Amino acid sequence: METLRLSKRPSKSEQRIAEKSHEALSQILERVHSTMTEIEIEETKERLQIPSRALELLNEILRAMSQGKPISIVPVATEVTTQKAAEILGCSRPHLVKLLENGELDFIKVGSHRRIKLEDVVSYKQKMKAEQKRLLIEMMNSDEELGGYDS
Repeated sequence: METLRLSKRPSKSEQRIAEKSHEALSQILERVHSTMTEIEIEETKERLQIPSRALELLNEILRAMSQGKPISIVPVATEVTTQKAAEILGCSRPHLVKLLENGELDFIKVGSHRRIKLEDVVSYKQKMKAEQKRLLIEMMNSDEELGGYDS
């Protein structure tokens, strides 16, 4: 499966429709207790069986659209190139390669090319953001102790 990208921001009309649909689907999902559910496409009267988890994903998409956010859906096991991983992390490709060679991120080689699991890149990014936040709080506390925030 390739990445599904709806990178264009939803229009105001789409946001309103998504908000109403999200509210309705949220209420419906509270009453769904099976792993499979059946939906009907009103225009064609066709009925489809889909996993309830797919409806939950649709609900998250509607929530994001109602907030005007562009979205993309990527399979979890997707592997990315070093260039794509660097873009996700907001660093240069040579810096990313150093992270790989230092063992900070796992990778596999396909021929002479390195591939990194997307979930590993996202996890590393979250870990780095948490560390940055911790250090920022530590710096603020240190400045506060030294009287840097006195008014």
